[in-house]
Amino acid sequence: MLGPMAAPAMATGPEVNNGQGPDAGAGGAAEDRVLTVPNLLTAVRFVCLPVFLALLFRPGRRGRLAAAFLLGALGVTDGLDGYIARHFHQVSTFGKVADPVVDRALVLSATVGATAVRAVPPWLVAIVLGREAVVAGGTLALALAGAPRVDVNRAGKAGTFGMMVALPLFVMASAPFRWRAGAKRLAWLAAAGGQLFGWAAVAGYVPKALSALGARDGASPVTAVDDARRGRERL
Repeated sequence: MLGPMAAPAMATGPEVNNGQGPDAGAGGAAEDRVLTVPNLLTAVRFVCLPVFLALLFRPGRRGRLAAAFLLGALGVTDGLDGYIARHFHQVSTFGKVADPVVDRALVLSATVGATAVRAVPPWLVAIVLGREAVVAGGTLALALAGAPRVDVNRAGKAGTFGMMVALPLFVMASAPFRWRAGAKRLAWLAAAGGQLFGWAAVAGYVPKALSALGARDGASPVTAVDDARRGRERL
């Protein structure tokens, strides 16, 4: 789930969503649906955000263990909605947009909240927020340029999932909890893996973003990437 703290689209890489695929016409009507089970799970995650924060900030750390379990459960729904969307043909255009937005809102809320209660070190938060800023900035730049949207890839989903595992464990480790030392060790392992996958996803988005810009200009996506590569070689 801490994404992403990502979308139901789980292709092997971020695909340019230009609507020109062989099944674009056949699947267009299905992808216009909004009332689907994956979208309902996404809405549940969004509604539970203030509940999580209310538990996290209860006086005397009394709500932290409950906040950690809630955050973990929300992370499970992040993986579950993607599975349902793919295997039961409930992928939708709304879900492709809403799911990563809600994932990032959940990751950011959990990260900032956990930092405020001193459950997570500030330097880790800076790394997480830095990645989110890069992804958000790139997405905005593509939108302003009128380029096709780039879908979330597997590495991006894995990065979000890693942080959504790490953050509940960090919160759990800050609660009056018997096994908090073990929870903290597991939290660091999950956070390291999450950031490794997350930044690898950012690197993978670059050629896809160039392809999207090439598609906007009417050029071949391969040509756009080759031109950019030749430009770097000339520098």
